[in-house]
Amino acid sequence: MVYVIGLIGFVVGFCVGQMMLMFLLRHKTNEDLKTDPRLKVYGLLNWLVAGIGSIVFVGLYSQYFG
Repeated sequence: MVYVIGLIGFVVGFCVGQMMLMFLLRHKTNEDLKTDPRLKVYGLLNWLVAGIGSIVFVGLYSQYFG
């Protein structure tokens, strides 16, 4: 069951990361997003938030149901 909770946390974290990117990159044009190499850091940020979401969900699950 912990794996299912971790997967759900990862998906929720990924969605939250996508919303953060939508907010942070709202003033960038499509051409900037495709060509600017400095923006690759934002992609790593999304995966980091997804991992944190997974860790938080598993921690909450183990605290309340463990």
